[in-house]
Amino acid sequence: MSKSAYRWSARSLVLVAAALATACADGAPVAPVGAATMRREADVAETNEGNRLPDLAGCEKLAAPEGSVLVLRAFASGVQIYRWNGTSWGSSVPSATLYADAEGNGVIGTHFGGPTWQSNSGGRVVGAVAERCPVDAASVPWLKLTAVADGPGIFEKVTLIQRLNTVGGVAPSVAGSLIGEEARVPYTADYLFYRAP
Repeated sequence: MSKSAYRWSARSLVLVAAALATACADGAPVAPVGAATMRREADVAETNEGNRLPDLAGCEKLAAPEGSVLVLRAFASGVQIYRWNGTSWGSSVPSATLYADAEGNGVIGTHFGGPTWQSNSGGRVVGAVAERCPVDAASVPWLKLTAVADGPGIFEKVTLIQRLNTVGGVAPSVAGSLIGEEARVPYTADYLFYRAP
């Protein structure tokens, strides 16, 4: 390694360590640094410029209102949980991990019943379905949800959530054996979190 590359690496490490020490001293949550953070910032910038809104593929009714600011794009991997009530599998309840990228790097939070999304820093947002758009019979529908934030952190001012690019998660096609039987169906989805302009 050349001396200049070594100096650059050493300086970078010192700056990162100083930033972490300052954040920890203040009791502030430490956000992941690196490609995922840069990607999120790029997504926000591109969305604000109108250059790269999500492809809603015939589900335009799920669009965020004009001027909305994309705060975070998270990639979920988990299950939709169904319970047999004697006649149907009923409504699903999600249980998923939220990642900073589609490859499953950088856990940033969880998604569970409510529907609720909670960041690693403790802030959360609760959604209510406003619009649905079935895209694929083998996958749960895409959604637009109104949202109410609770606590500080990345979800602090979120007012709208989109669930897009879903894969799987549909209730079983066969009847359950007994009331209360649980089916955990794997799914993945992209969640986009917006704040009002």
